Amino acid sequence: MKKIKIATWNINSVRLRAGSVAEFVKLAQPDILCLQEIKCRNEEFPSNAFIQMGLPHLVIRGQKGWHGVAIASKFPLQELTEPQFCMHEHARVAAAQIGDNGPIIHNLYVPAGGDIPNAEENEKFAHKLDFLGKMESFYSANKHKNHIVVGDLNIAPHEHDVWSHRALLDVVSHTPIETELLEVLRKGGNLIDIARAAHTMDEKLFSWWSYRSADWTANNRGRRLDHIWLSEKIAPTADLASFTIHRETRSWEKPSDHVPVSLEIEV
Repeated sequence: MKKIKIATWNINSVRLRAGSVAEFVKLAQPDILCLQEIKCRNEEFPSNAFIQMGLPHLVIRGQKGWHGVAIASKFPLQELTEPQFCMHEHARVAAAQIGDNGPIIHNLYVPAGGDIPNAEENEKFAHKLDFLGKMESFYSANKHKNHIVVGDLNIAPHEHDVWSHRALLDVVSHTPIETELLEVLRKGGNLIDIARAAHTMDEKLFSWWSYRSADWTANNRGRRLDHIWLSEKIAPTADLASFTIHRETRSWEKPSDHVPVSLEIEV
């Protein structure tokens, strides 16, 4: 077995922030980098920049202007047909396998869900719940497989995954219907939330801070929307001490509102 580092980052436009990605890759040295919201078509993806970063092996699921996910790797991956979680034709899922018999990576960008946490009044929220429901069905049916599930799940599941549990109970990303559904699908798929395996439940952990705050560090009103989950069978291969939320990137020039999350595992 060999140790690799996998990282996930909602980059909020890979072409706009390719320089930030290169800086992060230089500093953190991930072997596999999963990106969300690349916001470009496949042919527009800055592949040459990733070759120069030492991540030449790409699985890209892009679309014009919106959404889009990509997996960039130092070593070849077996590209897989992604599970169909999205009721619309959005590029929100990329899938690849490490080696011939290694774990399967799912890079996900779950719909944000709009502003109103009511599926009857808000189609975007209905779409989000449908997406999560399809995830629950898939991972429950495939819980015998070894999965690495990463990405922007657009849900902060626990009390200390948000700056104020009480203030955000009615805010999309932390409503009980979302957090409960996420827990059902995680447990049904025999998946371990690595952040909470590495840190106690009473520790505040955030990976996203709104652009609306002039100084994100001053009030620290964050949410943990970005996740790394491992199937129970391979969770013991994780180096929990290596789990890192790379907060420093939020202060870089023209930052994403999300920061990378990384973990070292043996495969």
